[in-house]
Amino acid sequence: MTEREPVQPTGATAYPPAQGPDTGSTAPDYSARPVAIRGPESLGGLLLILAGIAAAVSLLLDWLEGDDVSGWTLVRAGFDDLGGIFDTGLWQPLAIVLGGGVLFVLGILMWLPMRGHRFLGLLGLLVTGAVIAAVLVPLQDADWDLGFFGPGFWLGIAVAVLGLLGSVKALLTRPKVAR
Repeated sequence: MTEREPVQPTGATAYPPAQGPDTGSTAPDYSARPVAIRGPESLGGLLLILAGIAAAVSLLLDWLEGDDVSGWTLVRAGFDDLGGIFDTGLWQPLAIVLGGGVLFVLGILMWLPMRGHRFLGLLGLLVTGAVIAAVLVPLQDADWDLGFFGPGFWLGIAVAVLGLLGSVKALLTRPKVAR
């Protein structure tokens, strides 16, 4: 007897046609690589929220020692004279208080679950750079005499420090991956 080759059926079948050399394998249609977990940036967000709170509280306190000038008075004067804020030096309280408000919003956004918070950390670092400049210029003008400033300005310094720490924390934290 001679062996016969199997006859391939012709016509319609219930099975799809074979495609490629991996026919019949059980390989999944998805990637087997680790996936970034969506989660909050807790510490960085908390530090930025604290920076925003410090900026808000600084509005109520005196910024100069021995002078009855609150942060609210300086910010209101800065908004009244927007054209000359760089000539009068009122850009510094505006930068500290408004920068603190932006850092507060970024801190809240960092508590939202995302794959990574590096972009928010970069934005926070840019805003913090303006706040740091607004803190260093008056310090240099006062010849680094910290006794010249009141508690409102001290909270402005806290805005700069907390903003820097929170932004760098968010910027350097890598996304967590599931394994």
